[in-house]
Amino acid sequence: MQNFTFYNPTRILFGTGRIANIAREIPANARVLITYGGGSIVKTGTLAEVKAALNGFTVFEFAGIEPNPTYETLMKAVELARRENIDFLLAVGGGSVIDGTKFIAAAIPFVGEPWDLLAKRAKVSSAIPFGSVLTLPATGSEMNSGAVITKRATNDKLAFSNGLLFPRFSVLDPTKTYTLPARQVANGVVDAFVHITEQYLTFPADAKVQDRFAEGLLLTLIEDGPKALLEPENYDVRANLMWTATLALNGLIGAGVPNDWATHMLGHELTALHGLDHAQTLAVVLPAMLQIRREEKRGKLLQFAERVWGLRDGDEDARIDQAIERTRQFFESLQVPTRLSGYGIGKDAIPALMAQLERHGMVALGEHQSFSLEGSRQVYELAA
Repeated sequence: MQNFTFYNPTRILFGTGRIANIAREIPANARVLITYGGGSIVKTGTLAEVKAALNGFTVFEFAGIEPNPTYETLMKAVELARRENIDFLLAVGGGSVIDGTKFIAAAIPFVGEPWDLLAKRAKVSSAIPFGSVLTLPATGSEMNSGAVITKRATNDKLAFSNGLLFPRFSVLDPTKTYTLPARQVANGVVDAFVHITEQYLTFPADAKVQDRFAEGLLLTLIEDGPKALLEPENYDVRANLMWTATLALNGLIGAGVPNDWATHMLGHELTALHGLDHAQTLAVVLPAMLQIRREEKRGKLLQFAERVWGLRDGDEDARIDQAIERTRQFFESLQVPTRLSGYGIGKDAIPALMAQLERHGMVALGEHQSFSLEGSRQVYELAA
């Protein structure tokens, strides 16, 4: 196991009706800006529930944060927050809203061009405190300090992270996921699955706790992901999926083990250029990535085949092939296509994707920082 420092200060309020408890988590007399996306939290009554819980606070609202939140939209929220002297943010939505709110929190006090936080890795020296009410389990943003933001003007989709950007608290009420469209539920399952594999399918580090934890989370997704689509109001299923997605990227299973993230980097360019949902890009890239890099990942792929998919007999290469195919079939069973052609994207799109990777410096990826542009090209070609 590698050396590590683990830190996660986010307080989790899990279960039915926990929105009612948020007032005690916010400083008295705070000027609160509620951030959210489309109108779903209005239609479901979640926004009204949040505002009722904030009775007595000075409350403002900012709507319209997109899936794959954009710098252009978020800067409007920054301007509002600065104008109204906002001193607490409350994100109500999924990972995109929470990611966007992290950027807003860092940008409000930032001196200079806020895009530099991503493009130039400018230091986050202070941030406005914030909390979240999660309505779409997927990204784990509700319990980590990272975010991914898109700049529409330049087709850049970049990530940043800072210890000041952990939510102070996050409400996880599984009943808030009952009305999600099937596509969003499926995307959430895929997203969490790939978050786990990016930290698990690397090389053996004798980290038994992290490995078993990761395998348990993967098995939960495999068991309960399809059930969530068939039984939308099964509380236990939704509770398990919600907590799994949070644990998939709160730093715990990635502590002391090598991390990959190449699948995410290739996926980001598909979203930036073609507008695919984040999880859709991961479903496309991961099976091809595992196939291209099967030799460097052999040890963990065999462990994945045995412990997650129950494949113990026969030739090693055959087991690896089956494990990759089972993964592809699982994504497809959730109605998430795993080929570029499933989204109307042909091989003629690959040169532009490669140019984006090179422009963003994504030329040495993976757990060994040795996965080259040529390897990325092979992944895109195999995924076509």
